Amino acid sequence: MAGGGYAAAQGDGRRYEGGVTAFVVITCLVAAMGGLMFGYDIGISGGVTAMDSFLKPFFPHVYKKQHGNHEENMYCKFDDHVLTLFTSSLYLAALIASFFASATTRRFGRKMSMMFGGLVFLGGAILNGAAVNVAMLIVGRLMLGVGVGFANQSVPVYLSEMAPANLRGALNIGFQMAITIGILAANLINYGTSKIKAGWGWRISLGLAAVPAILFTIGSLFLPDTPNSILERGNHEKAKKMLQKIRGTNNVDEEFQDLVDATMAAKQVEHPWKNFTGRKYRPQLIICTFIPFFQQLTGINVIMFYAPVLFKTLGFGDDASLMSAVITGVVNVVATMVSVYCVDKLGRKALFLEGGVQMIICQVLVAVIIGRAFGTEGEGEMSKSVSSLVLFLICAYVAAFAWSWGPLGWLVPSEICPLEIRSAGQATNVSVNMFFTFVIGQFFLSMLCHMKFGLFLFFGGFVIIMTIFIYYLVPETKNVPIEEMNRVWKEHGFWSKYVSNDDVTGRTSSPP
Repeated sequence: MAGGGYAAAQGDGRRYEGGVTAFVVITCLVAAMGGLMFGYDIGISGGVTAMDSFLKPFFPHVYKKQHGNHEENMYCKFDDHVLTLFTSSLYLAALIASFFASATTRRFGRKMSMMFGGLVFLGGAILNGAAVNVAMLIVGRLMLGVGVGFANQSVPVYLSEMAPANLRGALNIGFQMAITIGILAANLINYGTSKIKAGWGWRISLGLAAVPAILFTIGSLFLPDTPNSILERGNHEKAKKMLQKIRGTNNVDEEFQDLVDATMAAKQVEHPWKNFTGRKYRPQLIICTFIPFFQQLTGINVIMFYAPVLFKTLGFGDDASLMSAVITGVVNVVATMVSVYCVDKLGRKALFLEGGVQMIICQVLVAVIIGRAFGTEGEGEMSKSVSSLVLFLICAYVAAFAWSWGPLGWLVPSEICPLEIRSAGQATNVSVNMFFTFVIGQFFLSMLCHMKFGLFLFFGGFVIIMTIFIYYLVPETKNVPIEEMNRVWKEHGFWSKYVSNDDVTGRTSSPP
């Protein structure tokens, strides 16, 4: 059937010698710091744009809209395209940067991409913290975007290549865990800096993005490159020694031979982007495109970007809106820990499906409650008990995303592509993700103004579609060695027609 999986997911796949070592754990933790940069930025922008001290000098018309006319439609108080450009410009830059990052990652290694991304992100953080006009803010955001594009391209691939198959999910989700910690840290910092009476607290919020950038950049200096990447650049002896080090055993001949075979196949591919669109790689192309598309259409960035703005719009006070964002940030971190624990036990598919159902229920209920409270005119108010219920439902929604589509949206695309198209596949994943992150970030406040509470039903409808997509078209990849992933497609009821027997056995097949 189309929703079928792969036998190795149940424990029958090839098992290599060795296992997880302290060296692997440490290197993966350092690499995952790239997620800390991304998460901090996601969390910081919404809180800053909810601060009056930030709006007054940079977006005075938005400030007047909030405080001048108390009859203003509640849904439209923050509807301003220049204000949203402050948030969304980063993701447009990340989209473009991801294509350059793909070539850098393939030619110079994952480590070099991470180091470059950290340095550019650091420059953007400094520029934003020192901004005196909107132009400086936007240029700084564009630099942050380049850093995010390089980090998001290289880190998930690095983690998937370093981790042993049976722990690849948990170690890769370290990237998502770092994102959630970054979001929480940003929410806490925004809550603290909003109390600074002198009005410069927003500079601290934006400037502190330099801290994760410094940690990531310095950490990347000490990281080794992956055996896959070393082989890709022609150094067999060094690659084998690195594999022995990360697996904690000298007996790595079987796994190393698989890596060598994959590298030889990759070197025969002169144009990975052209090949990626061929029939042979159709499963990877579809999944690397649709998973990041659907990840953004869950509506999660409605919460993560604009949590303080959203809660403020719904009638929470200034302090209450920022504290509510902190609460959702805590839920995000805790729920991601659930995914770390479960992903290699329950599998990717079970978490995807459960998370989808939970998100649908929460979005429908939030839409109903907001609709009853504010109607289509955006006038009204919510009682304290109803506001608490909305906060609970949003937390339940965030939890569902955090143990499903959040981490798995990065994990699955990074582990399904063979070496010859891995950089192209990850670049596709990042670019699609960043494009729709930009679209949602840029137009969410206008969509909220025009679609009212129906916006939550809009995103809920996409969650229904993507849950069906997962059920029928995404196979289980739990415990499958990354270089044996073709077996997954061959065992799948729908995708098997795209994979030849030669692709599964490792023999050279005709070009796609």
